[in-house]
Amino acid sequence: MKHPELVLYEVDAGVATLTFNRPDRMNGMIGNMELAYFQRLQQAEADSDVRVIIVTGEGKGWCPGADLAYEAGPDDLPLPNKVLPNDLPLSIRKPIIAAINGACAGAGLGHAMMCDFRIAAAGAKFTTAFSRRGLIAEYGLAWHLTQTAGRAVALDLLLTARVVLAEEMHELGLVNTVVPLGGLMDTARSLAADIAANVSPASIATIKNQVLTEPAMTVAEATAHSNSLMYESLKGSDLTEGVMSFLEKRQVSFPPLGEGTVFDWMSNPPE
Repeated sequence: MKHPELVLYEVDAGVATLTFNRPDRMNGMIGNMELAYFQRLQQAEADSDVRVIIVTGEGKGWCPGADLAYEAGPDDLPLPNKVLPNDLPLSIRKPIIAAINGACAGAGLGHAMMCDFRIAAAGAKFTTAFSRRGLIAEYGLAWHLTQTAGRAVALDLLLTARVVLAEEMHELGLVNTVVPLGGLMDTARSLAADIAANVSPASIATIKNQVLTEPAMTVAEATAHSNSLMYESLKGSDLTEGVMSFLEKRQVSFPPLGEGTVFDWMSNPPE
């Protein structure tokens, strides 16, 4: 990794915390930082000690979008970076929690929408920003906002590029929870700890894949797809552990991703 200091990485009790680390620029996104973020996600994906990923920002901002004032040098990548695909976070099979501690805009909002959970500090500011800069809906935001909150909300936020506080984002269904800033990381870690301790990594990975792929299917296709996955899960070791721990009234102990139930799609991902 060429610029590891741009995104910090720490693992504790099955949870990897990734921290955008340009606090002097409110964690404004540059190409090198985006690549470092994606590489950190890949690192967490490959780390058998990691079951859940938290993404937050150092200092007062989460990521207010592209750092438009940044003067790129000869070793700087463009933004979006062209080394790894911009939808890479969607391919990560472990749950990603965005702990949004401050401003989240433009490309930053695009990255937040690719996370599986969004927990925001009270009063944190969000905006799509693009239309007020002569840009379009980047980072798949037209798709993400429409899929999550519907066409009317997507058009409102994208066409006006107005500033929206965390509380309204929660009302619109784009943020899961709003908490005081001082309790943000505790809330994120509590959610991460519960998932890490109690949920099957194979189930999480497969459900994430279903949520990403099944909405494009017909209802009959989606039902058939889920039924085929169900039959696979009935043969898996994770089901045995899940049932036995319940019957024996003990803490469940699911193996790391790839060491318990392995579904066919994991070995043969769609092209």
